[in-house]
Amino acid sequence: MTDVILGNARIVLEREVIRGTLVLEAGRIARIDPGATSVPGAVDCAGDLLVPGLIELHTDNLERHIQPRPKVDWPHAAAILAHDGELASAGITTVFDAMRVGSVVSGGKTDYRKYARALASELLETRAKGMLRISHFLHLRAEVCSETLLDELAEFDAADRVGILSIMDHTPGQRQFRDLSKLKDYVCGKHGLSEAGFADHVANLTEMRDRVGAAHEAGAVAAAGRLGAVLASHDDTTEDHVAVSAGHGVRLAEFPTTVEAARACRAEDIAVMMGAPNLIRGGSHSGNIAAAELAELDLLDILSSDYVPSALMTAAFLLADLWDDLPRAIATVTAAPARAAGLTDRGRLVEGMHGDVLRVAMIDGQPVLRGVWAHGRQVG
Repeated sequence: MTDVILGNARIVLEREVIRGTLVLEAGRIARIDPGATSVPGAVDCAGDLLVPGLIELHTDNLERHIQPRPKVDWPHAAAILAHDGELASAGITTVFDAMRVGSVVSGGKTDYRKYARALASELLETRAKGMLRISHFLHLRAEVCSETLLDELAEFDAADRVGILSIMDHTPGQRQFRDLSKLKDYVCGKHGLSEAGFADHVANLTEMRDRVGAAHEAGAVAAAGRLGAVLASHDDTTEDHVAVSAGHGVRLAEFPTTVEAARACRAEDIAVMMGAPNLIRGGSHSGNIAAAELAELDLLDILSSDYVPSALMTAAFLLADLWDDLPRAIATVTAAPARAAGLTDRGRLVEGMHGDVLRVAMIDGQPVLRGVWAHGRQVG
Protein backbone atom coordinates (compact mmCIF):
# COMPACT_ATOMS: atom_id res chain seq x y z
CA MET A 1 0.00 0.00 0.00
CA THR A 2 1.44 3.33 -1.11
CA ASP A 3 2.01 5.90 1.64
CA VAL A 4 0.15 9.19 1.26
CA ILE A 5 1.30 12.61 2.48
CA LEU A 6 -1.31 15.37 2.53
CA GLY A 7 0.33 18.72 3.16
CA ASN A 8 -0.66 22.38 3.44
CA ALA A 9 -4.08 21.40 4.78
CA ARG A 10 -6.48 22.65 7.41
CA ILE A 11 -6.92 19.53 9.57
CA VAL A 12 -10.17 19.20 11.51
CA LEU A 13 -9.36 17.63 14.87
CA GLU A 14 -11.80 16.90 17.68
CA ARG A 15 -11.83 20.40 19.12
CA GLU A 16 -9.83 22.58 16.75
CA VAL A 17 -8.69 23.13 13.20
CA ILE A 18 -4.95 23.27 12.63
CA ARG A 19 -2.73 23.91 9.62
CA GLY A 20 -0.43 21.00 8.94
CA THR A 21 0.41 17.72 7.22
CA LEU A 22 -1.25 14.32 7.62
CA VAL A 23 0.60 11.12 6.72
CA LEU A 24 -1.02 7.77 5.90
CA GLU A 25 1.09 4.63 6.16
CA ALA A 26 0.01 0.98 5.90
CA GLY A 27 -3.65 1.97 5.84
CA ARG A 28 -3.56 4.04 9.03
CA ILE A 29 -2.90 7.60 10.14
CA ALA A 30 0.82 7.54 10.89
CA ARG A 31 1.26 11.10 12.10
CA ILE A 32 -0.08 14.62 12.02
CA ASP A 33 2.52 17.38 11.87
CA PRO A 34 1.27 20.87 12.76
CA GLY A 35 2.60 23.96 11.10
CA ALA A 36 3.92 24.71 7.66
CA THR A 37 6.04 21.82 6.42
CA SER A 38 7.63 20.93 3.12
CA VAL A 39 7.76 17.18 2.59
CA PRO A 40 9.00 15.67 -0.67
CA GLY A 41 6.21 13.87 -2.50
CA ALA A 42 3.44 15.50 -0.49
CA VAL A 43 0.09 16.35 -2.06
CA ASP A 44 -0.40 20.11 -1.78
CA CYS A 45 -3.91 20.50 -0.41
CA ALA A 46 -3.79 24.26 -0.97
CA GLY A 47 -5.53 25.00 2.30
CA ASP A 48 -8.36 22.50 1.80
CA LEU A 49 -9.90 20.81 4.83
CA LEU A 50 -9.03 17.29 5.92
CA VAL A 51 -11.80 15.55 7.88
CA PRO A 52 -12.39 11.94 8.92
CA GLY A 53 -14.28 9.68 6.54
CA LEU A 54 -18.01 9.94 7.15
CA ILE A 55 -19.79 7.16 9.05
CA GLU A 56 -23.37 6.30 8.07
CA LEU A 57 -25.46 4.32 10.56
CA HIS A 58 -28.80 4.10 8.74
CA THR A 59 -29.30 4.29 5.00
CA ASP A 60 -31.96 2.80 2.73
CA ASN A 61 -29.73 3.43 -0.27
CA LEU A 62 -28.93 -0.24 -0.96
CA GLU A 63 -32.65 -1.04 -1.08
CA ARG A 64 -33.06 1.69 -3.69
CA HIS A 65 -30.36 0.10 -5.85
CA ILE A 66 -31.82 -3.42 -5.72
CA GLN A 67 -35.29 -2.10 -6.55
CA PRO A 68 -34.82 1.04 -8.67
CA ARG A 69 -38.46 0.85 -9.80
CA PRO A 70 -41.50 -0.94 -8.31
CA LYS A 71 -41.37 -4.66 -9.10
CA VAL A 72 -37.88 -4.36 -10.66
CA ASP A 73 -35.34 -6.66 -8.96
CA TRP A 74 -31.94 -5.41 -10.14
CA PRO A 75 -29.01 -7.89 -10.18
CA HIS A 76 -27.77 -7.73 -6.61
CA ALA A 77 -24.01 -7.89 -7.19
CA ALA A 78 -24.21 -4.92 -9.57
CA ALA A 79 -26.51 -3.09 -7.16
CA ILE A 80 -24.14 -3.60 -4.22
CA LEU A 81 -21.17 -2.30 -6.22
CA ALA A 82 -23.12 0.73 -7.45
CA HIS A 83 -24.27 1.50 -3.90
CA ASP A 84 -20.71 1.14 -2.60
CA GLY A 85 -19.36 3.47 -5.29
CA GLU A 86 -22.05 6.07 -4.67
CA LEU A 87 -21.27 6.18 -0.95
CA ALA A 88 -17.54 6.47 -1.60
CA SER A 89 -18.19 9.39 -3.94
CA ALA A 90 -20.18 11.08 -1.15
CA GLY A 91 -17.31 10.76 1.34
CA ILE A 92 -18.86 7.90 3.33
CA THR A 93 -16.12 5.43 4.24
CA THR A 94 -18.07 3.30 6.74
CA VAL A 95 -21.71 2.31 6.32
CA PHE A 96 -24.22 0.21 8.21
CA ASP A 97 -26.47 -1.01 5.41
CA ALA A 98 -30.07 -1.06 6.62
CA MET A 99 -32.14 -4.10 5.66
CA ARG A 100 -35.71 -4.71 6.76
CA VAL A 101 -36.44 -7.98 8.55
CA GLY A 102 -40.11 -8.77 9.04
CA SER A 103 -42.40 -9.19 6.05
CA VAL A 104 -46.11 -8.86 5.39
CA VAL A 105 -46.94 -11.84 3.22
CA SER A 106 -50.74 -11.88 3.30
CA GLY A 107 -53.25 -9.47 1.84
CA GLY A 108 -51.15 -8.52 -1.18
CA LYS A 109 -51.77 -4.81 -0.69
CA THR A 110 -48.09 -3.79 -0.53
CA ASP A 111 -44.77 -5.29 -1.53
CA TYR A 112 -43.23 -6.08 1.88
CA ARG A 113 -41.48 -9.30 0.96
CA LYS A 114 -38.56 -11.07 2.57
CA TYR A 115 -35.14 -10.18 1.21
CA ALA A 116 -32.64 -9.46 4.03
CA ARG A 117 -30.97 -12.84 4.53
CA ALA A 118 -30.16 -13.39 0.86
CA LEU A 119 -29.00 -9.80 0.33
CA ALA A 120 -26.87 -9.84 3.48
CA SER A 121 -25.14 -13.01 2.29
CA GLU A 122 -24.39 -11.41 -1.07
CA LEU A 123 -23.06 -8.28 0.59
CA LEU A 124 -20.83 -10.25 2.95
CA GLU A 125 -19.52 -12.30 0.04
CA THR A 126 -18.55 -9.22 -1.98
CA ARG A 127 -16.88 -7.83 1.13
CA ALA A 128 -14.91 -11.04 1.71
CA LYS A 129 -13.69 -11.01 -1.90
CA GLY A 130 -12.34 -7.47 -1.58
CA MET A 131 -14.77 -6.06 -4.15
CA LEU A 132 -15.88 -3.05 -2.09
CA ARG A 133 -14.22 0.34 -1.72
CA ILE A 134 -15.45 1.18 1.78
CA SER A 135 -16.30 -0.63 5.04
CA HIS A 136 -19.75 -2.24 5.17
CA PHE A 137 -21.59 -3.57 8.23
CA LEU A 138 -25.13 -4.88 8.65
CA HIS A 139 -28.00 -2.96 10.21
CA LEU A 140 -31.15 -5.04 10.67
CA ARG A 141 -34.38 -3.01 10.82
CA ALA A 142 -36.68 -5.25 12.84
CA GLU A 143 -40.28 -4.44 11.88
CA VAL A 144 -42.49 -5.53 14.75
CA CYS A 145 -45.68 -4.90 12.75
CA SER A 146 -45.08 -7.86 10.45
CA GLU A 147 -45.77 -11.57 10.14
CA THR A 148 -42.32 -13.12 9.79
CA LEU A 149 -39.97 -11.15 12.04
CA LEU A 150 -38.89 -13.89 14.44
CA ASP A 151 -38.30 -16.42 11.66
CA GLU A 152 -36.20 -13.92 9.70
CA LEU A 153 -34.14 -12.90 12.72
CA ALA A 154 -33.39 -16.58 13.41
CA GLU A 155 -31.59 -16.77 10.05
CA PHE A 156 -28.80 -14.49 11.34
CA ASP A 157 -26.03 -15.47 13.73
CA ALA A 158 -22.83 -14.08 15.24
CA ALA A 159 -20.84 -14.86 12.10
CA ASP A 160 -22.80 -12.13 10.26
CA ARG A 161 -21.31 -9.46 12.54
CA VAL A 162 -24.54 -7.49 12.66
CA GLY A 163 -23.59 -4.05 13.95
CA ILE A 164 -26.96 -2.46 14.69
CA LEU A 165 -30.45 -3.82 15.23
CA SER A 166 -33.19 -1.19 15.33
CA ILE A 167 -36.72 -1.83 16.56
CA MET A 168 -39.22 -0.44 14.05
CA ASP A 169 -42.93 -0.03 14.63
CA HIS A 170 -44.75 1.42 11.65
CA THR A 171 -48.24 0.70 12.96
CA PRO A 172 -50.49 3.41 11.47
CA GLY A 173 -51.49 6.28 13.74
CA GLN A 174 -48.42 6.49 15.96
CA ARG A 175 -44.70 7.35 15.93
CA GLN A 176 -43.59 8.48 12.46
CA PHE A 177 -47.10 8.48 11.06
CA ARG A 178 -49.29 9.80 13.86
CA ASP A 179 -50.91 11.89 11.14
CA LEU A 180 -52.72 9.29 9.00
CA SER A 181 -53.00 11.76 6.13
CA LYS A 182 -49.20 11.77 5.85
CA LEU A 183 -49.18 7.98 5.86
CA LYS A 184 -51.87 7.92 3.21
CA ASP A 185 -49.87 10.24 0.95
CA TYR A 186 -46.77 8.07 1.39
CA VAL A 187 -48.32 4.61 1.00
CA CYS A 188 -50.78 5.47 -1.76
CA GLY A 189 -48.08 7.32 -3.66
CA LYS A 190 -45.62 4.44 -3.34
CA HIS A 191 -47.99 1.50 -3.82
CA GLY A 192 -50.93 3.01 -5.70
CA LEU A 193 -53.56 2.05 -3.14
CA SER A 194 -57.15 3.22 -3.49
CA GLU A 195 -59.11 4.78 -0.61
CA ALA A 196 -60.56 1.38 0.23
CA GLY A 197 -57.19 -0.29 -0.17
CA PHE A 198 -55.58 2.17 2.24
CA ALA A 199 -58.35 1.60 4.81
CA ASP A 200 -57.77 -2.16 4.57
CA HIS A 201 -54.01 -1.61 4.89
CA VAL A 202 -54.45 0.39 8.11
CA ALA A 203 -56.90 -2.13 9.58
CA ASN A 204 -54.70 -5.12 8.74
CA LEU A 205 -51.54 -3.61 10.25
CA THR A 206 -53.34 -2.44 13.38
CA GLU A 207 -54.76 -5.90 13.96
CA MET A 208 -51.37 -7.47 13.32
CA ARG A 209 -49.63 -5.18 15.83
CA ASP A 210 -52.21 -6.05 18.48
CA ARG A 211 -51.69 -9.75 17.82
CA VAL A 212 -47.89 -10.13 17.51
CA GLY A 213 -46.30 -6.79 18.40
CA ALA A 214 -45.32 -7.53 22.00
CA ALA A 215 -43.74 -10.89 21.14
CA HIS A 216 -41.90 -9.38 18.17
CA GLU A 217 -40.52 -6.50 20.22
CA ALA A 218 -39.23 -8.89 22.88
CA GLY A 219 -37.77 -11.14 20.19
CA ALA A 220 -35.94 -8.23 18.57
CA VAL A 221 -34.36 -7.21 21.87
CA ALA A 222 -33.26 -10.81 22.47
CA ALA A 223 -31.85 -11.07 18.94
CA ALA A 224 -29.72 -7.95 19.44
CA GLY A 225 -28.19 -9.57 22.51
CA ARG A 226 -27.62 -12.86 20.71
CA LEU A 227 -26.01 -11.14 17.72
CA GLY A 228 -23.91 -8.71 19.77
CA ALA A 229 -25.54 -5.77 17.98
CA VAL A 230 -26.06 -2.23 19.23
CA LEU A 231 -29.77 -1.83 19.91
CA ALA A 232 -31.51 1.22 18.47
CA SER A 233 -35.03 2.60 18.74
CA HIS A 234 -36.89 4.25 15.88
CA ASP A 235 -39.29 7.19 15.82
CA ASP A 236 -39.70 7.55 19.59
CA THR A 237 -42.43 10.11 20.14
CA THR A 238 -43.24 10.24 23.86
CA GLU A 239 -41.41 9.98 27.18
CA ASP A 240 -43.04 6.57 27.60
CA HIS A 241 -41.56 5.38 24.31
CA VAL A 242 -38.10 6.45 25.48
CA ALA A 243 -38.58 4.83 28.89
CA VAL A 244 -39.36 1.51 27.15
CA SER A 245 -36.34 1.97 24.87
CA ALA A 246 -34.05 2.63 27.84
CA GLY A 247 -35.41 -0.45 29.57
CA HIS A 248 -34.49 -2.53 26.55
CA GLY A 249 -30.93 -1.20 26.62
CA VAL A 250 -31.23 1.11 23.62
CA ARG A 251 -28.26 3.46 23.22
CA LEU A 252 -29.17 5.05 19.88
CA ALA A 253 -32.47 6.78 19.01
CA GLU A 254 -33.11 7.04 15.30
CA PHE A 255 -35.22 10.02 14.28
CA PRO A 256 -37.23 10.87 17.42
CA THR A 257 -40.30 12.77 16.27
CA THR A 258 -40.73 15.31 19.09
CA VAL A 259 -38.70 17.57 21.38
CA GLU A 260 -40.23 15.66 24.29
CA ALA A 261 -38.72 12.39 23.07
CA ALA A 262 -35.33 13.95 22.30
CA ARG A 263 -35.13 15.50 25.78
CA ALA A 264 -36.03 12.15 27.33
CA CYS A 265 -33.28 10.50 25.29
CA ARG A 266 -30.75 13.01 26.57
CA ALA A 267 -31.82 12.26 30.16
CA GLU A 268 -31.30 8.53 29.53
CA ASP A 269 -27.91 9.06 27.80
CA ILE A 270 -29.33 7.77 24.50
CA ALA A 271 -27.70 9.37 21.45
CA VAL A 272 -30.13 11.25 19.21
CA MET A 273 -29.79 10.75 15.46
CA MET A 274 -31.67 12.84 12.91
CA GLY A 275 -31.86 12.80 9.14
CA ALA A 276 -29.58 15.01 7.09
CA PRO A 277 -32.37 15.50 4.48
CA ASN A 278 -34.57 16.86 7.27
CA LEU A 279 -31.91 19.45 8.11
CA ILE A 280 -31.34 20.41 4.48
CA ARG A 281 -35.05 20.62 3.60
CA GLY A 282 -35.88 22.52 6.76
CA GLY A 283 -38.24 19.90 8.16
CA SER A 284 -39.49 16.33 8.18
CA HIS A 285 -41.38 14.94 5.18
CA SER A 286 -43.70 13.26 7.72
CA GLY A 287 -44.51 16.51 9.51
CA ASN A 288 -42.45 15.70 12.62
CA ILE A 289 -39.82 17.73 14.48
CA ALA A 290 -37.22 19.60 12.42
CA ALA A 291 -33.61 18.53 12.89
CA ALA A 292 -32.56 22.19 13.02
CA GLU A 293 -34.82 22.77 16.03
CA LEU A 294 -33.17 19.91 17.92
CA ALA A 295 -29.74 21.25 16.92
CA GLU A 296 -30.61 24.68 18.28
CA LEU A 297 -31.78 23.06 21.53
CA ASP A 298 -28.52 21.08 21.83
CA LEU A 299 -30.44 17.81 21.41
CA LEU A 300 -28.80 16.53 18.21
CA ASP A 301 -25.82 14.15 18.37
CA ILE A 302 -25.64 12.30 15.04
CA LEU A 303 -26.71 12.85 11.45
CA SER A 304 -27.74 10.13 9.00
CA SER A 305 -28.04 10.53 5.25
CA ASP A 306 -31.14 8.25 5.41
CA TYR A 307 -32.19 8.21 1.73
CA VAL A 308 -29.74 10.73 0.14
CA PRO A 309 -26.05 9.75 0.59
CA SER A 310 -24.69 13.14 -0.48
CA ALA A 311 -26.81 14.83 2.19
CA LEU A 312 -24.45 13.77 4.96
CA MET A 313 -21.61 16.09 3.96
CA THR A 314 -23.88 19.00 3.09
CA ALA A 315 -25.78 18.78 6.37
CA ALA A 316 -22.61 18.62 8.47
CA PHE A 317 -21.46 21.96 7.05
CA LEU A 318 -24.92 23.45 7.59
CA LEU A 319 -24.58 22.45 11.24
CA ALA A 320 -21.13 24.06 11.32
CA ASP A 321 -22.74 27.36 10.31
CA LEU A 322 -25.63 26.93 12.74
CA TRP A 323 -23.35 26.16 15.69
CA ASP A 324 -20.37 28.24 14.50
CA ASP A 325 -18.28 25.18 15.39
CA LEU A 326 -16.82 23.09 12.57
CA PRO A 327 -15.20 20.35 14.70
CA ARG A 328 -18.42 19.79 16.63
CA ALA A 329 -20.45 19.59 13.41
CA ILE A 330 -18.02 17.19 11.74
CA ALA A 331 -18.21 14.97 14.83
CA THR A 332 -21.94 14.37 14.18
CA VAL A 333 -21.01 12.44 11.02
CA THR A 334 -17.74 10.91 12.23
CA ALA A 335 -16.78 10.53 15.90
CA ALA A 336 -20.33 10.45 17.31
CA PRO A 337 -21.67 7.70 15.02
CA ALA A 338 -18.46 5.70 15.56
CA ARG A 339 -18.96 5.93 19.31
CA ALA A 340 -22.64 4.97 19.08
CA ALA A 341 -21.82 1.92 16.96
CA GLY A 342 -18.96 0.82 19.22
CA LEU A 343 -16.23 1.50 16.64
CA THR A 344 -13.03 2.63 18.30
CA ASP A 345 -10.71 2.55 15.27
CA ARG A 346 -12.17 5.36 13.13
CA GLY A 347 -14.11 8.62 13.21
CA ARG A 348 -11.28 10.90 14.34
CA LEU A 349 -8.02 12.15 12.83
CA VAL A 350 -5.73 10.64 15.43
CA GLU A 351 -2.50 8.70 14.99
CA GLY A 352 -3.17 4.96 14.75
CA MET A 353 -6.75 5.29 13.48
CA HIS A 354 -7.81 3.82 10.15
CA GLY A 355 -6.73 5.96 7.24
CA ASP A 356 -10.25 7.13 6.41
CA VAL A 357 -9.74 10.73 5.34
CA LEU A 358 -11.53 13.25 3.14
CA ARG A 359 -10.08 16.28 1.42
CA VAL A 360 -12.77 18.96 1.16
CA ALA A 361 -12.61 22.29 -0.64
CA MET A 362 -15.08 25.04 0.21
CA ILE A 363 -16.32 26.81 -2.92
CA ASP A 364 -19.03 29.47 -2.60
CA GLY A 365 -19.98 27.97 0.75
CA GLN A 366 -20.44 24.48 -0.70
CA PRO A 367 -18.23 21.56 0.44
CA VAL A 368 -16.65 19.88 -2.58
CA LEU A 369 -14.82 16.57 -2.24
CA ARG A 370 -11.31 16.57 -3.70
CA GLY A 371 -10.22 13.16 -2.44
CA VAL A 372 -11.48 10.16 -0.46
CA TRP A 373 -9.17 7.66 1.25
CA ALA A 374 -10.51 4.50 2.91
CA HIS A 375 -8.00 2.49 4.96
CA GLY A 376 -5.27 4.56 3.31
CA ARG A 377 -6.34 3.72 -0.25
CA GLN A 378 -7.76 6.43 -2.48
CA VAL A 379 -11.29 5.46 -3.50
CA GLY A 380 -12.65 8.76 -4.70
